[in-house]
Amino acid sequence: MPSIAQTTTGRIQGAIEGDLAVFRGVPYAAPPIKDLRFRAPQPHPGWDGVRDATELAPIAPQAGMDALDALLPSPPQPQSEDCLYLNLWTPALDAASRPVMLWIHGGAFTLGSGSEPLYSGANLARRGDVVVVTINYRLGALGFLHEPALGQANFGMRDMIVALRWVQDNIANFGGDPGNVTIFGESAGGAAVACLLVSPEAQGLFHRAIGMSTAGDHGILFDGTQPTTDQFYAQLGLDQQSAEQLRSLPLDDLIAAQAAVEAAAFEDLNEMWSVRLPFGPTIDGSLLTEPPLATAAAASADRGTPFLSGNPDEEMKLIRAMMPPEVLSRDDVMLRLAAIPGGADRVYAAYRNARADRGEPAAPDDIFDAVASDFLEIMPSLRFADAWARGGAPTFSYMLDWKSPMNDGALGSCHALDIPFSFGTYRDAPDFAGTGPEADALADAMLDIWTTFARTGNPAIEGLDWPPYNADSRPQMMLGPNLRVETAWRATERAVWDGVF
Repeated sequence: MPSIAQTTTGRIQGAIEGDLAVFRGVPYAAPPIKDLRFRAPQPHPGWDGVRDATELAPIAPQAGMDALDALLPSPPQPQSEDCLYLNLWTPALDAASRPVMLWIHGGAFTLGSGSEPLYSGANLARRGDVVVVTINYRLGALGFLHEPALGQANFGMRDMIVALRWVQDNIANFGGDPGNVTIFGESAGGAAVACLLVSPEAQGLFHRAIGMSTAGDHGILFDGTQPTTDQFYAQLGLDQQSAEQLRSLPLDDLIAAQAAVEAAAFEDLNEMWSVRLPFGPTIDGSLLTEPPLATAAAASADRGTPFLSGNPDEEMKLIRAMMPPEVLSRDDVMLRLAAIPGGADRVYAAYRNARADRGEPAAPDDIFDAVASDFLEIMPSLRFADAWARGGAPTFSYMLDWKSPMNDGALGSCHALDIPFSFGTYRDAPDFAGTGPEADALADAMLDIWTTFARTGNPAIEGLDWPPYNADSRPQMMLGPNLRVETAWRATERAVWDGVF
């Protein structure tokens, strides 16, 4: 039997799937096309009658695939500039005022969508009695080109804010509570969470936040300029730019130029230490007034938003799996660490000794993976959690130490491995996530943790004591085969970065 719900722009018809009502391809803003390209999102004009919301809508234009897609291929999705849509799962269209969880996907701000199979909200909605929303937002140049002639910036971030406003205006009609909204995201989505936590424009639109591989300031453009804009224009063959010209260029030309800029940015592993994504949020004086880390403590004190943050503990292994196979020597690693802040010799020795002391593999490959994981993802996430905790808002931290069985275990506890467990979609990716009673138990625990945090602002579930995070003892929940709290996790490696971030 179809489900019909009222929104501010018109009625929509979803579908009943088991014990859930599901709505797909729901527009939350006007199509950002033609004169609305490279502009902040505008209100949708609405429609007459009942709009079908049973099929996925097009995703943001993009070229290539991210590392996770390469390992877990799924059917390609139609792409279009008309991409500002959301998907929604709810236990019932009633007045129950359930917690709401809005997912922001990752993909380096150039790839991905809210429609990926791993992001199905069905298991979260069903087990936690919550309403789940996943969104598309503009990516790459269309979402994050910084060009003063446009008069605006951060279009993709502003898409997220308009989606949150849609939730405020509409979610009560879907059984959700607009006064209890949790944002959660991974990788670029985690960085977006950090930006929204401190953004003046997002204040009051959500009440809790979960950052998975948050990476704080990494990839944020601090100086208000886009370092790759000139490269982008060179690929397009443009000497001078105007807003009108940029809005009239063929979409295929824009995406091809974007892809070339991305390829150049990531062709050399030595470039990783610059931590600059080719496209991403920028300090524009409005949506972002300072780098997120610089304002985190003050925003925490002002807003008091409960925050749950964490990482898989071997992040880099997913990226390495996408590269040609190689066995690194110590000289190879030292060459790649030559440009790293903190000094290659000091960093290498600290990691080698710490890993050997713990009885962990300490070959050059292992050391490189660990250093890159910490520098790019884990330590920036912890720095942001440190700052948020200092501000006084409830802060909690986790580390995933579950190992992927894929590639004979070579992925370890890699980037994105927390996604299938927190969504309960791990059975759809058994080669990546693993199977069996221990996997079932981990997924059940993480579903309960995520939804309990969304409901209460505290991730502790029955039988699991979870102390708040602080920058001194740093208690973290280890999520894996053995749920437990550790303090001062990898203190030796963390000390390497004191004064660097």
